[in-house]
Parts: sequence; structure tokens; C-alpha cells
Amino acid sequence: MTDDSTPYWLALAHVDGLGVRGAHRLIERFGSAPAVYCASLTELESCGLRAPVAQAIFAQAGLKDAEKQLEAAAKAEYQIVALSSDSYPPLLKQIADPPLALYVRGDVKVLAEYGVAMVGTRRPTAYGSSVAHRLAADLAQRRLTIVSGLARGIDSACHRGALEGKGRTVAVLGSGLDVLYPRENKSLADRIAESGAVISEFPLGTSPAPENFPIRNRIISGLALGVVIVEAAEYSGSLITARLALEQNREVFAVPGNITSAQSFGPNHLIKQGAKLVDQWIDVVEEFPASVRERLLPPVGAPEPVAGGGGPSLFEQSLTPEQQVVFEALRADEALFVDSICGAVSLPQPRVLTALLTLEMNGLIRQLPGKNFIRKL
Repeated sequence: MTDDSTPYWLALAHVDGLGVRGAHRLIERFGSAPAVYCASLTELESCGLRAPVAQAIFAQAGLKDAEKQLEAAAKAEYQIVALSSDSYPPLLKQIADPPLALYVRGDVKVLAEYGVAMVGTRRPTAYGSSVAHRLAADLAQRRLTIVSGLARGIDSACHRGALEGKGRTVAVLGSGLDVLYPRENKSLADRIAESGAVISEFPLGTSPAPENFPIRNRIISGLALGVVIVEAAEYSGSLITARLALEQNREVFAVPGNITSAQSFGPNHLIKQGAKLVDQWIDVVEEFPASVRERLLPPVGAPEPVAGGGGPSLFEQSLTPEQQVVFEALRADEALFVDSICGAVSLPQPRVLTALLTLEMNGLIRQLPGKNFIRKL
């Protein structure tokens, strides 16, 4: 995944006092990372750089470090994807300050797939862990990549849910790939890398310093079509991810929680501010553009994937013929008005209403405002 320009992108990340935004300004001015290193000292200073920074770049600072990083990454069988590479995730390129390069362990191609970020507290309730696990599994079964931060708590539950749903997941680290944090998630990281990817913008050997995590959060949201907050206390870093998602023009979703729980403050507050309330996978998918939904949802009439394996659920197996007819007339990707349902089946309206009530009580469908009905898991 490396090309001739990769060392220059890595080198800029090693220049003290430059930063990602400063590097982007230089690249915009000169056209490419190699061109920055070909600029004269006068040209560099004219960009508003502090004298020590301009002098360091003119002296080719960072290139030796970049070569060492490339050698170490190759030895560890990591890939390095520079911003100029065709393999760089297209959604991440759209954010204001994309990483100059990504260190990748696993499948680089998964970074370009449709994804949903799921994050939350490191100290979840049993409810939060359960909801995160199930929702991640359900979304992963719909071919959405689950993006999270490999942290304890909700992040770990989301990664595990995606894996158990036979889907793919991406873990974004706040440290170098070779400095895994937390250490107890090593086996989880290994499983993620087998089918998905573990990534970082931080050079190899970087320790998990507290200031790194807010920085990496922009990658979590930047890789995804939207961000789901499951549980988050008032000052949780997950709320930073939600704010970044809004700045990046991404969708923001939140799972409601018990109002007496401190961990419910974040999602409940976001819902009051306009975030989409989520209690099942379709609440997330229905907010995406039609072109995305078409790729994620099965054709009308095709069987829906069922958590834990194929085949109908026990409820579906026990339906009467009339209930089955009404159930099959409903869709999981679009709510239907009751009159439309009646027109789609050869049953009197009272029998249709009775069947809808039974299906709703059995948890197979959900009634939305205005007598609209939609399938649910």
C-alpha cells in the first residue's frame, strides 16, 4: 500500500510543532507532501511557519524517522496507507483534518465499506452492554462495518457483537498499533484483524496518552455514515465523538436509557438536542440515503437475516395463515399505512387490524405514529 510519496507523508507527521492541520496547509500550498520537502526555506517561511519548523522541514526533518517506521511496519506485517493512496478511505478524506497516513493491521479494503460508529462509556450498565452487543450484531448482519475504539465497556461490546453477528468491525486506537490498549483486549484485537482492521494514525511505539483519544475520535466518526451513542456520562469522551460527527455532517443516533442512571445522561441529552432515538437496527439504516439502503437491505420478499442463524423465529413459525399474510405484506425498510396494508391483502379490514395487533404484541412489528406499521426483529 506504500508508494514513493509515503515516506514524505509520514515525515510531516514527525515534524515537531507542525501538526496535522499545519501539514495540510503546506500540502495545499505546494500541491503534495514531496513538494513540501522540495520547497526553499524562503518559500516555507512565507507560509507563516515558525522559523524552527520551517528550518526543520528544509533540513529534511522526519524522513529518517519515516524510513524507520516503514521498516518496522513491514517487519510486523502492518500496512501504511498515505492520504495520497487510492486505498485511503474515501469518507475519511472528506473530514477537515484527515490523518496524513494510517497504520493498518488487517484488511485495508474494509475501511472503504459502509460503516456505523458505535461508542459509549467504559463503565456500562448490564443494559448498556446488552443493547450495544445486540445492536452491533444486527447492524453487522446488514453488511454495515462497526467502527469503534477498542476501549473497555461499550466499545468492546460493539466489536464482539459485530464479530458474533458474522460481520466486520474496525478498531481505531489512540496509540501505536504495537502498543495495544487496554492490554486485556489483545485477543479481541486479534479477532478483529482477521476479518476487519485495527488502525491508528499514531506512529509505532506511541503510548496511549490521554490527549490521543480525543484526536482519534475524529477518525471513528469520519470513517462512518453515522455515530450511535449507547451509554455516556455527562463528560464522556463519546460526546466528543458525537460533536465531531455533527461537524463532519454525519448522522448522530442515541440509545435512550434510564433517567436515573448517570450513564444515560449523554444519549438522553443528545436525543433532546435532536439525535435520532434508536431501539432497533432499522432506526439507523432508515436514515441513510436510498442508494445505501438498497445495498444493505434484502429485496422485498427475501427472508430477513435472523440473529443467531437463518430461518424464521419461533413467533413466525406459530403465526396463523392470516397473520402470516399480513406479516409478509409489511417491510423492514419502510413503514406502511394501515390502508396500504389492507389493500395489499385479500382480507377484511377487521381481520387485518386483529392480525396487526397480534403481530405487534408478539414483537414482530412496530406501530409508528399515524397508524403506520413496520417490521422489526
